[in-house]
Amino acid sequence: MAFDADSVKFGRRGLLAGGGALGLTGVLAACGSGDDETGGDAEETGPWSFTDDRGEAAELEAVPTKIVAFTGMAAALYDFGIEIPAVYGPTTNEDGSPTTQAGNLPVADLEVFGNVYGEFDVEAYASYGPEVMMTHYYIDPATLWYVPVESQENITGLAPVVALSANDEALSNTLDQVIGRHAELAASLGADLESEANTASKERYDAAVEALRAAAAANPVKVLACAASPDIFWASSPLMGNDLRFFTELGVDLVIPDGTEASGGYFEELSWETVDKYAADVLLLDNRAQSLQPDALAEFPTWAALPAVQEGQIVGWEAEPMYSYGLAAASIEALATAIQNAKKVV
Repeated sequence: MAFDADSVKFGRRGLLAGGGALGLTGVLAACGSGDDETGGDAEETGPWSFTDDRGEAAELEAVPTKIVAFTGMAAALYDFGIEIPAVYGPTTNEDGSPTTQAGNLPVADLEVFGNVYGEFDVEAYASYGPEVMMTHYYIDPATLWYVPVESQENITGLAPVVALSANDEALSNTLDQVIGRHAELAASLGADLESEANTASKERYDAAVEALRAAAAANPVKVLACAASPDIFWASSPLMGNDLRFFTELGVDLVIPDGTEASGGYFEELSWETVDKYAADVLLLDNRAQSLQPDALAEFPTWAALPAVQEGQIVGWEAEPMYSYGLAAASIEALATAIQNAKKVV
């Protein structure tokens, strides 16, 4: 499969940041993204409110249109049919192309208040006059995703905030549930979840889920979720990510590394000399800019020696999952196909 090699420097903090804070594709572009027929209606009026996963209600006199959202959330809402004019978070690569987290967003048309972790132009955000900010949080509802801690109070004082949990405190919510909450948020903003485009996306997603369940049952191969840098190989724990927890529920046999204490349970750091510590038939490799991709990894002898690599059994992993049915379907389909076609090599 093709891998997205968004070119940004790799950092430990960035790796910690990914889906379920794992730090750390798909097949076809999701159908109907940003299409008028999905039912987003900028003309809709009347009071608007939404209670987020912190239990806090954002209330406005009308449905907001000047929404500022974390890039990944904006991509999900856009896929449901809601126009998001402004974002913060990894949106474009150095060449101006969309990052993996931008989904189908029209990135050239967006206001971007920060494109990398720790970057947020508070003055520009204030001047923009946001009606509402939308983002995620991981475990701690007081820490908003990609909002710098040192300026969070200033930022959140400028507009109501809607925050959805990408990882709840009990580490129990799954990808399926998180997508459902994004669907509810999109519906509150005017998305028609019964539109032709959204119905097609949901049907595709459901089919992908069943394909993954069937593949895992028919061919129970061992899968390792991982990411790579020039110095470190990360073996990620499926206990800590909503997507990996969901895949486990569907029957995927994911490796659980035993040396995750230093990272708070998220992953184990391995040297390139010990990259073969965990036997795996399939490698689920972080496909974001932060992680080296197969072409770059080919020069690492210990990587090249892995049985899964020798058989070409590598599949891209959205380590920060996409939270719409259409966008998520693509990565689930890719994993289902990889498992279905994989040979037992360990």
